[in-house]
Amino acid sequence: MHLTATTQFGLEELLADELYDLGADITHVGSRAVEFIGDQQLMYRTVLWSRLAMRLLRPFAAFYAPDEKALYREVGRIDWQDYLGPGQTFAITAVVHKSTFEHSLFVAQLTKDAIVDQFRARTGERPSVDVRNPDVRLHLRMLENEVILSMDAAGDSLHRRGYRQATNDAPLNEVLAAGLVLLSGWDGKKPLLDPLCGSATILTEAGMMAQRIAPGLFHQGKFGFENWYDFDADLWQTLREEAQSLRIEEPQAYLAGSDLDPKVIEQAALNIEAAGLDECIRLSVRDVKDAVPPANQPPGVIITNPPYGERIGEEAQMAGLYKTIGDTLKTNFQGYDAFVFTGNLEAAKSIGLKTARRIPLFNGPIDCRLLKYELYQGSKRKPGPADLTP
Repeated sequence: MHLTATTQFGLEELLADELYDLGADITHVGSRAVEFIGDQQLMYRTVLWSRLAMRLLRPFAAFYAPDEKALYREVGRIDWQDYLGPGQTFAITAVVHKSTFEHSLFVAQLTKDAIVDQFRARTGERPSVDVRNPDVRLHLRMLENEVILSMDAAGDSLHRRGYRQATNDAPLNEVLAAGLVLLSGWDGKKPLLDPLCGSATILTEAGMMAQRIAPGLFHQGKFGFENWYDFDADLWQTLREEAQSLRIEEPQAYLAGSDLDPKVIEQAALNIEAAGLDECIRLSVRDVKDAVPPANQPPGVIITNPPYGERIGEEAQMAGLYKTIGDTLKTNFQGYDAFVFTGNLEAAKSIGLKTARRIPLFNGPIDCRLLKYELYQGSKRKPGPADLTP
């Protein structure tokens, strides 16, 4: 079957690599999406194991719709009893770009009308719409009036892993957090630290990688494909049991995070425990200026997502925070690679270190950069053991 996995901007190549490793035949890597070919087992594995896919779509119809009548007519030509039972609920997610239709909600409503009208005319009954928790979620993408209709295999965004019990004011999307870890090149063995860890999403995603935990195991309720006519319950159970057996219990890497707010650390601890990683991740209440590398550990990686300071009047405060981050990295973490993910590029200048890489990404609608800093001791010599003393 032909499948499309969507992701966030900047993570497309990583997603293609991930899908290839799962057994996919990649056919196209586009903007925020990867198209590939695979069987039912691969579709189930992707939903279970992908750390970078937001949605997994199974296209089943394509047509051109220059106007409202054409859209209603073409949707009505599809035999919807192949995809929906009269007793099932459904919802439509529509995305519209560069088309004569201005509003995605209108496109979704018109598509819904065509589906419901067909059922009513053929059976006298109609499936109900449930926008929050439908049995079947359909995805409509319209680009320049070319329409692709797909079944959503997950039914909900795959970034909602299910382990989050509590979050701070600006939680990092789980898929994006996983992407930051993979973009850093972390090997799953070296120490990984986050001195501004918030709800610990970066550390949790890293821990799941190190311990070989499938993110789909935490999903609450059914996935979308479990309500499809061709759902293979035995195959799905076999793959879930396989994933559970692959988990590594013994901690594989030193993972630690800290934050100045004790309440935030309490929230982070709840999330880490829900992910089954409370034996793998250390947390502490600490100001970023007091962050030090762990004793008796080789140099590792720092990945952090400091506040951006979006409120008016926070410019000086943010500049001070980012200067403190830079001073701490420069003074205490020689030999480490540090990655700062931020949407405040002006404040990031206050870090005062030369960037080795600047990777464009988005955090929701915010244009961001993942900034890499190689923390040498003085010149570009390799640090010795004495350099690691706090």
